[in-house]
Amino acid sequence: MAQSVLQDVYDVRTLGRSKTLILGLQHMFAMFGSTILVPAITGLSVSATLLFAGLGTLLFHVLTKMKVPAFLGSSFAFLGGYAAVCQMGAEKGLDLATSLPYACIGVFCAGLMYFVLAGLFAAFGVKKVMRFFPPIVTGPIIIAIGLTLSGSAIQSASSNWWVAILAIAIIIVSNIWGKGMIKIIPILLGVVGSYIVAACFGLVDFSPVKDAAWVGFPFKMKDTAFAVFANPDWSLIVAAIIAILPISLATMVEHIGDICAISSTTGINYLEDPGLHRTLMGDGFATALASMFGAPANTSYGENTGVLNLTRVFDPRVIRIAAVFAIILSFCPKFAALISVMPSATIGGVSLVLYGMISAVGVRNVVENQVDFTASRNVLVAAIILVLAIGIKYGANDALSIGFTSLSGLAVAAIVGIVLNAVLPGKDYEFDTKVDKK
Repeated sequence: MAQSVLQDVYDVRTLGRSKTLILGLQHMFAMFGSTILVPAITGLSVSATLLFAGLGTLLFHVLTKMKVPAFLGSSFAFLGGYAAVCQMGAEKGLDLATSLPYACIGVFCAGLMYFVLAGLFAAFGVKKVMRFFPPIVTGPIIIAIGLTLSGSAIQSASSNWWVAILAIAIIIVSNIWGKGMIKIIPILLGVVGSYIVAACFGLVDFSPVKDAAWVGFPFKMKDTAFAVFANPDWSLIVAAIIAILPISLATMVEHIGDICAISSTTGINYLEDPGLHRTLMGDGFATALASMFGAPANTSYGENTGVLNLTRVFDPRVIRIAAVFAIILSFCPKFAALISVMPSATIGGVSLVLYGMISAVGVRNVVENQVDFTASRNVLVAAIILVLAIGIKYGANDALSIGFTSLSGLAVAAIVGIVLNAVLPGKDYEFDTKVDKK
């Protein structure tokens, strides 16, 4: 496997087994806040979400030849789709629990769309297809991902700014002035430190933890997409697919942006090796599998890319350890409850750092590819992507209604950005297929 040429990169072979396990635990905590937030918002199972985040990540690693250090967690892009389908179900007299499996069928079909784009990459090659996804498109999209998530971080942090600031302070001090292991687990230390302090001051209600069982199965068949076919409403199935399928275009572009961000962070060109066709298939397969069993759609997680950037440990084995932890803990309702009662301010403080790191990686993607901002067409493409993504997110109730469906700001921005870049004259981007090797 190609090794990064970046300086100050840590190798798990020299860190040792115990430290590597702790690093895996840190990656698991990094994805927890956002991953469990999606089922909390939609009504899907937290335990099923953890199980299929772990299984989906391992499946992704198998399909990408064990080379890409990406963790797959819950996707926020489909929240509007879940809400739209549940509203349709309500109009037919169905409750939330009955409507959600219909939405899962729509998400399953969206997952299959990844294979279509993967086929294009396999048929025409990365270089030809990537002409439509240059840094002037993917860079601002990565920036927008962090910025659109920032609102949730502020909202969570504002529940108790002192706890949030403590989490941020621990992360900064550990990463800048820490030595040895302290320096490379700042996120985990921030989570644990602020959580313990909040608990000591009586800011955590542990009664749900006390009531939860130690062992339990992560999902129930009545909550899966299979349950729909016991007594299907075919019109609602079709409506769910129509409502959710278009969202896959935005999530696929987001996936490309995430893989670009990981490549930029590690200094290894994963778009060429193992190839975007493999990463797309991994993401799509994981999403389709999760949705059939009542878990949210999966996506490559920017939070874990932020951890990679902070720790400088790029070995994919660390991510796989995190996936195994997630799978094991999905069978423990008591642990899920322990995570669910974590102070939102702790999640907010950690998220402020991680979401900022995502946007910073986007800026770095633009800078390192030497995008020419003296060219008016590049300024226009970047400006419109950023304004649409952020404007719709915070100015149009999170989404824009278009016909049958409702698209997130990120989805609209991605679509418009791709089209603008394709039609405006002056394209000078040539995708570099070379891979940095040590």
